[in-house]
Amino acid sequence: MTRTQWAAITAVVLALVFAGTATVASAARDDGTSPVSRTPSSESADAGFARDMAVHHQQAVEMSFIVRDSTDDEEVRRLAYDIANTQANQRGMLLGWLDMWGLPKVEAGTEPMAWMRGTGDAEGMEGMEGMEDMDHGDAGQGGHEAHDGSLMPGMATKTELDQLRKARGKAAEVLYLQLMTDHHKGGVSMAEGCVQLCSDGTEKSLAEGMVAAQQSEMSLMADLLAARGAKARS
Repeated sequence: MTRTQWAAITAVVLALVFAGTATVASAARDDGTSPVSRTPSSESADAGFARDMAVHHQQAVEMSFIVRDSTDDEEVRRLAYDIANTQANQRGMLLGWLDMWGLPKVEAGTEPMAWMRGTGDAEGMEGMEGMEDMDHGDAGQGGHEAHDGSLMPGMATKTELDQLRKARGKAAEVLYLQLMTDHHKGGVSMAEGCVQLCSDGTEKSLAEGMVAAQQSEMSLMADLLAARGAKARS
């Protein structure tokens, strides 16, 4: 079995393990042995991460469906299917928690990534790995400046999505892998932010699983790009 195949299997297994753990934990009841976390507020990092990552995941699913119809390459199509399936399931969990907490899925007047600042105290940002690699824009969005439909770190712009829709074959594969690598880098930074700032243990566990799985998938995508004579964008 090749390194690429092992990386793909590892990413899927990690995602399923952590998603399963989060599902079991979210079903726990206050029976004296399984403590139940307090309900997060609408302004909390827990709610902000759930809302923003649901949007972030939705674009990953969209890009994966686009490339599935743009190439016959089985490796890329398999990766796209795994990403779409995993992130669609995780998105459902995030939105389900918002419902369970009785919180809106969209918070009017709140900019994306505002939760990355926690309560607004700059100390909440200290030590967050990967933040130094983000674009420096609106501080309220965790260092990312929204533009052309790219609302959060790593998200593709509308222009890039149009390019992906038009691309075919190897060109589509390379662009998808580059865009998804950027997407995963942003997703990992967001998930690491939740690990540090979120208070709900179940959500933190899911975020940890996202970090592990997406880092594994980035390694796989680097291999797939190299096999096509390309590399991730700087």
